[in-house]
Amino acid sequence: MSAQRGQDSLLSADSVLHRAAERLAHQFTGMVNEETVERMVFESYTALARTANVSTHLPTVAEKFARDRLVALAQSRGLIAKPVPEILYVCVQNSGRSQMAAAITRHLGGDRVRVRSAGSQPAAGLLPGVAAVLHELGIDVTDEFPKPLTDDVVRAADAVVTMGCGDACPLYPGKRYLDWQLDDPADLDLDGIRAVRDEIHQHVEHLLTELTPGLAATRS
Repeated sequence: MSAQRGQDSLLSADSVLHRAAERLAHQFTGMVNEETVERMVFESYTALARTANVSTHLPTVAEKFARDRLVALAQSRGLIAKPVPEILYVCVQNSGRSQMAAAITRHLGGDRVRVRSAGSQPAAGLLPGVAAVLHELGIDVTDEFPKPLTDDVVRAADAVVTMGCGDACPLYPGKRYLDWQLDDPADLDLDGIRAVRDEIHQHVEHLLTELTPGLAATRS
């Protein structure tokens, strides 16, 4: 029954996704061919539909996800410049640790770094406790959503930080791989999630100091 619902949902979104593919194909003219763009849009929609708990805006979210994947693909091919270091955070569900790390990195690094996050088995949405403890730092993650781990975002990253997802992340030469041992926020109360948040904060500060040496001087 769920498979049938997924097929019906895809059929109803078909025209919207085709229009999204047309927009993205125009945006990436000369970098990615139209067939690849359309495949990535529909792949992104299907991947997100497996876990998304809200389907109303799913085509819009899928277009956003596909756009980011296309940027990553073009970057990995050397077709789009990478003016700042790229960090990819990966955990299992992309609903807690990796989302906190990405949000804190954006908060501290601003436009001096580009950040992505993904999950080897993405959840339906962010953990409410994670959103709450980030809000305490003035960080809004309302528009964030769990995303599946894809090869293109790994290839585009300069540093890949894993958090409890084992060997799910493919290895490529020339990239820096780190593994942060952190408790899973899904198993913790708010105080426990705050402790993980603060630990991530320290890790991120150290990583940014290494990747963007001028950032510490700018912020001091």
